[in-house]
Amino acid sequence: MLRTQPQALLQAPVLLFLLFGISMAPVLQLGDRTIDSAELVPLLVQYQLLPQLLRELTIDSVIAAITLTEEERSQAEAQFDQQHQLNGDTDRQAWTQQRGIAATQLEQIMTRPWRIQKFKLLTWGNRLESYFLTQKPQYDQVTYSLLRTPDPEIAQELYFRIKAGEQTFAELAREYSQGPEAETDGVIGPVPMSQPYPALAERLRHSQPGQIHPPTRMGEWFVLLRLEEITSAQLDEAMRQKLLDELFEAWITEALSQQAKPAQSAPALALSA
Repeated sequence: MLRTQPQALLQAPVLLFLLFGISMAPVLQLGDRTIDSAELVPLLVQYQLLPQLLRELTIDSVIAAITLTEEERSQAEAQFDQQHQLNGDTDRQAWTQQRGIAATQLEQIMTRPWRIQKFKLLTWGNRLESYFLTQKPQYDQVTYSLLRTPDPEIAQELYFRIKAGEQTFAELAREYSQGPEAETDGVIGPVPMSQPYPALAERLRHSQPGQIHPPTRMGEWFVLLRLEEITSAQLDEAMRQKLLDELFEAWITEALSQQAKPAQSAPALALSA
């Protein structure tokens, strides 16, 4: 079981100032300008970079105890080399020198994505099946036909034409629909079931393929709707990764929001695998 307690990181902004110190020691040289430690944090705030730094510090705090096997480390290095088009140690050394990165930092940079992924798996890997079942409806893919018009009488007339087989949905959508779907014969999708308006999604979810609904008012529009196909989401590897990323982002958002509260009133946050 992996437990993380972001309340300890509530002091991150203070620790950040302590890290850089209150001395005027120069830490960065840009042309003729020398930036000292006292300027650095205000500059991060000014350029809206401090939230990203705090995010990365929070992540580092929970992956500090994550270790990789030799095989994982080799794979991490190979992936890094491929990503940056590096060919061995010589290229890596040139890459680090160009960016002012120390050898010890390079090791952390190369393995960090793998340690983050391992943290995700250790923390949420055994919860994916149950979490998928709760989230599956929004990941189902739907393809549907839609025709919208501001005129209720036109909408009703077009509905009767389609029902009578006088014209196809595609023909009428092309001619009468006043949205971007007119360019695709009224067809939208496949898209996640969460994308259509909730009222439309609910209607589609309880429809049969080919079923056309009478005109329904949606804001300023009168809408004709027909379900074409629903593709059920599957818990494959791509979906597993998507869910892991989603859970991780929810966790980091909560952890950062806790940092914004006074340390003495922040509740402990423990995540169990």
